[in-house]
Amino acid sequence: MVSDLPLLSLIIWLPIVGGIVVLAASRGGNDNLVRKLALGVSVLTFVVSLPLYGAFDKGTAEMQFQEMATWIPAFNINYHLGIDGISMLLILLTTFTTVLVVISSWEVIKHKVAQYMAAFLIMEGAMNGVFAALDAALFYVFWEAMLIPMFLIIGIWGGARRVYAAIKFFLYTFLGSVFLLVAILYLFFQSDSFSILDYHALPLSMTEQVLLFLGFLLAFAVKVPMWPVHTWLPDAHVEAPTGGSVILAAIMLKLGAYGFVRFMLPITPDASSELDWLVITLSLIAIVYIALVALVQEDMKKLIAYSSIAHMGFVTLGFFVVFGIFDQTGNVQGAALGFEGAVVQLISHGFISGALFLCVGVMYDRLHSRQISDYGGVVNTMPTFAALMVLFAMANAGLPGTSGFVGEFMVILSAYKANFWLAFLAGTTLVLGAAYTLWMVKRVLFGEVKNEGVANLKDLNAREGVVLGSLAVLVLLLGIWPAPVVDVLHSAVDNLLQHVVISKL
Repeated sequence: MVSDLPLLSLIIWLPIVGGIVVLAASRGGNDNLVRKLALGVSVLTFVVSLPLYGAFDKGTAEMQFQEMATWIPAFNINYHLGIDGISMLLILLTTFTTVLVVISSWEVIKHKVAQYMAAFLIMEGAMNGVFAALDAALFYVFWEAMLIPMFLIIGIWGGARRVYAAIKFFLYTFLGSVFLLVAILYLFFQSDSFSILDYHALPLSMTEQVLLFLGFLLAFAVKVPMWPVHTWLPDAHVEAPTGGSVILAAIMLKLGAYGFVRFMLPITPDASSELDWLVITLSLIAIVYIALVALVQEDMKKLIAYSSIAHMGFVTLGFFVVFGIFDQTGNVQGAALGFEGAVVQLISHGFISGALFLCVGVMYDRLHSRQISDYGGVVNTMPTFAALMVLFAMANAGLPGTSGFVGEFMVILSAYKANFWLAFLAGTTLVLGAAYTLWMVKRVLFGEVKNEGVANLKDLNAREGVVLGSLAVLVLLLGIWPAPVVDVLHSAVDNLLQHVVISKL
């Protein structure tokens, strides 16, 4: 379906151009004007993205809102955009989260305000470009472009070890991108096309598929991140400002998972089926081992960062457990449950992890510490904040009735269809997740006040209340009524599974 209105281009270029305008507006030295302009651009981008859901046709698996223009004809590179149900939800998550990041940074960022806001807006446009690109060269341009703003956000506005964390983040993710570039170039020489949809139908031998599979795995596993290429994430989260941590957890980790959906699974189905054990093993290590690592953290941000790695293990498990189900039942519909659960987990984790990092940011702004031992008894002085943080903590632990339960339950149910022990190991996250999350909540919010500063804390102001309150509503809404998210996934997931289970050999 080709759209008459270039909605996707608007969603990509509006924040990028808006970011440039914000930079230009900074010449007057009026930071308040800069903040209002950044908020206006982010809200407008979110409003423009809403028709993607309203006009979305749930009954077709075709890419929708497509835009096509010749870009570099000599290499058959086109400006080709389009979305399915999966990418549409991730774009909406990106545009919504960026609004919250701008609001949450309103009073906190006092140094180079225009550059900070512009970096987030430009990064928003690049991330939307990744989710919408149907041309591999265009995808790669956006994929690399979004690294630069995040590198600057960590390196300029981060903590004491910000330069180390920024360089580590950039090197890890850039090195992974090299493997992605090599894989894309190989596919181009085999097909004389940069169209991602053409690659889905491209016949490839088993050797070719295995090599491409490994290239994609190295590229996307770093971004998810999967064990053992996850070590950049805790450092990046700890040193990044609150807004940077929110975007990293809520959006950037999803880009790696999206790469599995758009590239690895449909392009290398036979290799994915043969090597599913590898990704499942790495996923289970993330779910179990990394959850144990989270238990011993003393820094709240680092604990939530490790928690994110464990929860993203659920996503990759949901993607690859489908092969075990299909081998046993031959039923694509049965396999769809795990895949849809993984995508629901992506959206849910965006809300929950973003909210938890914002909660840490609220406390850090007041007490300038992320150490769990520096808190205790926060509920006495910040009751509204404590209620919201407990809600997000429960959602992080997978409490029924919250969004955190829906995706995990679907993936565990799907894993059980494939193998009981897979489901058993995956299910341990419900215990371990509750252990490290509630252990943090107990020490931070409850108990006796150990720090005099805690007694002087003020509860949420209106700005913080709007940000955390809106996320609380979404966490509960998705937990109680997941249909609006799940319904738009059916056609996209069924179409993807048709590609995945049909051999190219």
